[in-house]
Amino acid sequence: MWVRLEEVLIANALWITERANPFFVMQRRKGHGGGGFTSLFIGTLDTVLDTKPAPYRILHQTPNSEVSYTVAAAMNKRDIQEQWEWLEQNIMVTLGAFDADDDVTNYVKCKIESLVANLETLEVDESHREDEDSKSFKSACEKWRRLFTVSEDEKLVNYYSCSYWKGKMPHRGWLYLSVNHMCFYSFLMGTESRLQIRWTDVTRLERSNSVLFSDSIKVSTRSTNYIFSMFISPQEAHRLMEQLANLAMTQLLSEEGFEEDHSLPNRVQKKKSASSLKRDLDARARSEAYRQVFRLPVSEKLDGDTECVLWTPYNKTHVGGKLYISKNYMCFSSRVKDLARVVIPMREISVVEKVENSSLIHNGIHITTKGKMTILLASLKDRDFLVQLISDFLSKCSENTRSSAGDNVSVSSSGSESLQEAETKSLTQLSASLGSMGSTSIARPEELYPYYYTTSLICDDNQLMYDKSGDMKLPLQLQPALITVFNDRSEDGVSPKEKVKEHLWSVHFKEYGRGICMYRTIETHKLIIKGIPESLKGEIWMLFSGAINEMATHPGYYLSLVEQSLGKENIATEEIERDLHRSLPEHPAFQSELGIAALRRVLTAYAFRNPTIGYCQAMNIVTSVLLLYANEEEAFWLLVAICERLLPDYYNTRVVGALIDQGVFERLTKEYLPQLYDQMKDLGILSMISLSWFLTIFLSVMPFDSAVNIIDCFFFDGAKIIFQIALAVLDANSEKLIDCTDDGQAMTILSRYLENVYNHDATLQQSHEERQEEEMKQQHSNDITDLIDESYINFGFLTNDMIEKMRLNQRLKVVQELEDSARRTVVRSLTPESCFSQRELEELYLLFKVFKMI
Repeated sequence: MWVRLEEVLIANALWITERANPFFVMQRRKGHGGGGFTSLFIGTLDTVLDTKPAPYRILHQTPNSEVSYTVAAAMNKRDIQEQWEWLEQNIMVTLGAFDADDDVTNYVKCKIESLVANLETLEVDESHREDEDSKSFKSACEKWRRLFTVSEDEKLVNYYSCSYWKGKMPHRGWLYLSVNHMCFYSFLMGTESRLQIRWTDVTRLERSNSVLFSDSIKVSTRSTNYIFSMFISPQEAHRLMEQLANLAMTQLLSEEGFEEDHSLPNRVQKKKSASSLKRDLDARARSEAYRQVFRLPVSEKLDGDTECVLWTPYNKTHVGGKLYISKNYMCFSSRVKDLARVVIPMREISVVEKVENSSLIHNGIHITTKGKMTILLASLKDRDFLVQLISDFLSKCSENTRSSAGDNVSVSSSGSESLQEAETKSLTQLSASLGSMGSTSIARPEELYPYYYTTSLICDDNQLMYDKSGDMKLPLQLQPALITVFNDRSEDGVSPKEKVKEHLWSVHFKEYGRGICMYRTIETHKLIIKGIPESLKGEIWMLFSGAINEMATHPGYYLSLVEQSLGKENIATEEIERDLHRSLPEHPAFQSELGIAALRRVLTAYAFRNPTIGYCQAMNIVTSVLLLYANEEEAFWLLVAICERLLPDYYNTRVVGALIDQGVFERLTKEYLPQLYDQMKDLGILSMISLSWFLTIFLSVMPFDSAVNIIDCFFFDGAKIIFQIALAVLDANSEKLIDCTDDGQAMTILSRYLENVYNHDATLQQSHEERQEEEMKQQHSNDITDLIDESYINFGFLTNDMIEKMRLNQRLKVVQELEDSARRTVVRSLTPESCFSQRELEELYLLFKVFKMI
């Protein structure tokens, strides 16, 4: 920054000159950057004496004077270079016209002091403006508390000037939005209008535009509609109302109060007039969108974004877009939708270096990953900051690695003898068991390892399993993907179509990279739609679902859950045991205790991880398919991704998420298949079909080897593919459904259609007779690839953003209906035994719910 001129008698003491001209010198402090004993000594001296001047400065000097003057100082090289360029462009030309050195110095002094004065004035004005804005918000908050009865803990988020339409007359006033209430106050020509609505009472929020109500927001409760219009910022107001209403519904389900995230507001530059809660909510919304797009863990928070250019080596071109940065990830997304996308976990970076500027690349960095991929980003506005950020992360990682390595050494040295003895004992007992069977007998896996398939096993610290009697110990081994055990993966066992798919993916990996940092493009999407080969499904699912990140950052977590849950029983484990043998019974993997035991461990481990969900029917079907193509630990993390990120609230006790999506599906059908919707509504089957389709992602209504292709697309595209397929199924059967006269007939048509959707590329192991019968059926069936193609052609315009917006209004409706049902049940059960009337009990119930949320 510019500083008032200060005399410097010895210009070069402890400073290095980097640039110079006849009137100015740009210098760097010796203790900053560089190396050697001198730099180390000066840096130490500055630290001890607590001087620490700015590491860069610009001095003014004249040829005939020994005295110099400080005119600028900066903390980084970029800022000092900008000031140097400004001096050369704006001052140097004028200085050459002066004859005397004193005239030159006086001119520079006047010019710099003028710049400093302007800067100070701007800072004062900005500070004054911030104070005024803060006072304005504080005054509005005090007025809101005077006008309305709210608790001391209630917090105002923001307020807007608008009109409330009472009948046909608009009342101009102020709309106050707080965490738990929406309040409006107006005083016009002696008439006072006052509203106070709890967000938990809101059933619908709509933004509309008509001749009478221009750009208005309609708020619906159980009994009344309220219309507000003439906002200065209608979009911002509506978005904030949606956020607060959604927050209230979440609290209503979880019965938890709002907790402000104090780490977010400081990172986000917003209008100072907005409260910290408003900035908090905005930051949460951006972070949620960031996590959803790039499939990141729920704990990740967006720190910022910047425009940049990505070099794409597969087509040798530059792609413009944005780089999004958070604590543990850097993610790039192109301006053109789906053109290019890259996810770079900080943990995967091995080297980062600056790229020299050229005619093609400016302010670029070169990133090398541990998988030997190279990523080039250019046109970064703050390249030095980004390099420093990555360097700091890598430094912390190396320190943690060294410390954890030391810990591991000490643990392994102290426990190696006992582990070796245990393994020797296990192998000896196992050999004896094998010897007693005889050399010619072929034993089933559960006969060889009976202790792997019982629920009475527990584990010790060395990951050894033993029964409660302590007689037998075996190392705890997690199952690989079950198709590697039960399918023939030899050269003869793989179909030609499967080999072609594997070859196409091999070529794709060579061109676009492999692993978490691969380039995700339209070509990737095309391969996904065609179906992922069986040998790669687990890897690709982990990659595009984001489950790979959770597993990489939680090593040993699944194993610890298995250890905790073994031998323990509760309601969830009882329900799991009942459903184990109903999970994909047609597949040989789940006709064996090998698959059943793995399924038991995954479901039980998740029930212990998330007791709020515990276990829900349909989780067993989804998990059994995951276990076929992914190893046991990967299947667990895929289940976590489905239940907690991709299909939130689907598998809780009230299947709220599925009910919400049922409403979204009805709305989409009404909008895009209007004629069919009227018929389906009359028959009342939309709600009947959508739950069974959505909860199992079509696995329970289609042959599973067809439905897994939908799972492929689901992990890549998210929930929108479920709606696409559902609409495509209705569209394909629209003529037959319109002619139906009852719901049974319509259900039969849809069931037969789905049962005959086959995967002609499937490689399920079958006998010769079964294969012939299957081929006969397929001649008169629909191919899953064609169905998926049709869904993208006819309904591919759907986006996850559209789905999320529809979910919001449906969430208000569904949660209110569930609450009404719960209230009626409670009141009905208490009425015979209470001295209160039914109306009084309902009011007490609502009061109790409100106090429980505060």
